[in-house]
Amino acid sequence: MAASICILTGASRGLGLAMARQLRACGQRLLALSRQPNAELDGRDVEQWAVDLSQPAEAAARLRVWVAALPRNQFASLTLINNAAGLATLAPLGDVDAAELSQALRVGLEAPMLLTAAFLDASADLTVPRKVLNISTGLARSAIAGGAVYCAAKAGLDHLSRAIALEEAARPNGAKIVSLAPGVIDTDMQLQLRSADAQAFGERARFASLKNEGRLDSAEAAAAKVLAWLERADFGSNPIGDVRDA
Repeated sequence: MAASICILTGASRGLGLAMARQLRACGQRLLALSRQPNAELDGRDVEQWAVDLSQPAEAAARLRVWVAALPRNQFASLTLINNAAGLATLAPLGDVDAAELSQALRVGLEAPMLLTAAFLDASADLTVPRKVLNISTGLARSAIAGGAVYCAAKAGLDHLSRAIALEEAARPNGAKIVSLAPGVIDTDMQLQLRSADAQAFGERARFASLKNEGRLDSAEAAAAKVLAWLERADFGSNPIGDVRDA
């Protein structure tokens, strides 16, 4: 049976690394994009690119060429998972450095947009199933003070997914797309949230309580839920999802 191919950003740690491990375990071929490749993923079934997604145009151009060069329809499916994200300093918007704001938006919204555009264009002639999975967050749908940049980037990712879903629905063999909230996960980002300056970020206690009360999923458990959603027969029927609604 032909293998499926998955392109995954932010694959070197946290949720991304857990997804990479599980994708490999089920026999998928993987293209992993990370700032720093992880030696654990080295192997003939994985290609790793060291990319800076705060400067996404080069990565998107390279991806377009890579997808266009794939042997046409000689694999079971093609999937892009936009997982990488940036978290700016947790503080009122006016207190965050402008360069930091720009970088977080580029990683969290501009990069997924450019990579998705390249993916869709270069694979438009394929007849195999194509999917785009954007890793969103509950904070895209319920804002918090002190997290404006992250909330805005992820809300933009949600609405981008809605618009692309409408476009692809009008095309022959259009790609299916979902922006999925993966639940609360015990990763470095959660550590940043509960370690932030309490005066600048009033929600710190809320995130600390998630850890103290044992309410965080491990990266491995969250990855399993996310990848199970990807395999749902109705994937893409609603471009907005949350694993907690499964």
